[in-house]
Amino acid sequence: MGTAPAGTLAARPGRWDRVTAMTRELAKASRIRVAELTSSAELYLGVHLAAPGLVFDISCFGLDADERLSDDRYFIFFNQPESPESAIRLLGGQGGDSESFRVALDQVPASIHKLSLTATIDGDGQMSQVASGYVRVVAGGTEVGRYAFTGAEFSTERAVMLADLYRRNGEWRFAAVGQGFDGGLQALLENFGGEVLEDEAGDAGGAATAEPQAVQPPVPDPTVVIPAQAVTAAMPVGVPAAAPPPPPAAPAPFPPSAQPVTSAQPTPSVTPASPVQPAPFEPSGPQPAGAKISLTKYAEVPEQVGWVKQNANLVRFTLTKGQEVLALQGSMVAYQGRADFAYESSGMLRKLVGNLTGQQLKLMRVSGEGQVFLADEASDLHVVRLEGDSICVSSDRVLAFDAGLEHEVRRIEGEGLPHGGFFTLQFSGHGTVVVKTNGIPVVLPVTPAPETYADVHALVAWSRGAQVITTAPVRIRRSAYAGHAAESYSLQFRGGPGNFVIVQPFEV
Repeated sequence: MGTAPAGTLAARPGRWDRVTAMTRELAKASRIRVAELTSSAELYLGVHLAAPGLVFDISCFGLDADERLSDDRYFIFFNQPESPESAIRLLGGQGGDSESFRVALDQVPASIHKLSLTATIDGDGQMSQVASGYVRVVAGGTEVGRYAFTGAEFSTERAVMLADLYRRNGEWRFAAVGQGFDGGLQALLENFGGEVLEDEAGDAGGAATAEPQAVQPPVPDPTVVIPAQAVTAAMPVGVPAAAPPPPPAAPAPFPPSAQPVTSAQPTPSVTPASPVQPAPFEPSGPQPAGAKISLTKYAEVPEQVGWVKQNANLVRFTLTKGQEVLALQGSMVAYQGRADFAYESSGMLRKLVGNLTGQQLKLMRVSGEGQVFLADEASDLHVVRLEGDSICVSSDRVLAFDAGLEHEVRRIEGEGLPHGGFFTLQFSGHGTVVVKTNGIPVVLPVTPAPETYADVHALVAWSRGAQVITTAPVRIRRSAYAGHAAESYSLQFRGGPGNFVIVQPFEV
């Protein structure tokens, strides 16, 4: 049976689709063999979403035979735009597409059975607000398939699986999925076998809502008597002493709710005295200078704009209107003036990256007008200023940074490294990063020769221009017990003049 004429509907088992010129229009839930669309193994996948006021994160999940994300290197998105063998590559928005991917099907590893194109809403909103959208398949510069949709196909979903490329019976197939989750990225990730850590920002707020306990006024003790000699001794010299005060009156009766347990004797009738109003607070006179003189060397450094080191383990940032910083949650030790501290939601996708890679930053946004002091367990702190350049830092070595700096996750891969590689955070732009170390670090120059090597567990940061190469593990004896040894993984750094690597005298 020949191909259906352009513009007509062609019935196929379990689906309806439309052939228009060279493009196969696919309906929701339809499936088709890629070989029916093209003989090429290299595809361009374009995704378009039009929804005024909404921001979308479009990604590709490489799933195993159980439809689980068992290898996070095959989670392709803006912070990890390419798979290890470059079979899947994020290209960005182009040609009317909001996002696009290049997929070389013949290079996708056998362990990856499905490529799922997804879209999540970053912020408030729902998929029913989408005015128009599509996923299109292009081969050899020609569009060969398209799945178009609108918000009418959705309701309150905040994350959707748009389309799949999957293996079946030894060949690749394309499916127009169009299914979503009200729970957003968390529900999407759970569907792929992962999880998103819950925000801890609400915990403290919940504790603060507990009703305060009623404070009972202190009950006077009738047995406490101040000797007249003590009163006289406290009088200023030269002031004649007044007549001794009369004996203290009997104490006022206890309120009904606080009656003491006593023997059944009649209580004398006493008229309660009017309550004594507390005197207004007045600052005392000048304090002795001895303590202040002894602590002079620890006095606050003169006020400056921006970041300044108060000492080796404490930094201060002067807040001004419109200037904000992001700092590690719990790092504030003091502040002066007005400072606002808000939990910084780094975006669901960035949180997902943190959960997958161990590089999640739990940050707070600090704003206001005044000074804020930051520290973390007496770590040595270093103020690093970026002037349009970039630096790579492990997230557990970051204390704070200017809110205007860009930061993204980068993966360093190599055989023998724990979990096949480790992740670092790359900062770029104009601003300041405060880096923390255990002990005083050393900054080593990176040159073409001789090469520089660093233990991965002691590594703090390096310049972006330095090339990182994984070396073979070195067996080091770490115990006096015979036969007990551990492997230390080293990284080799190469680069032109001006590059560097920072190492601390401590292995994390």
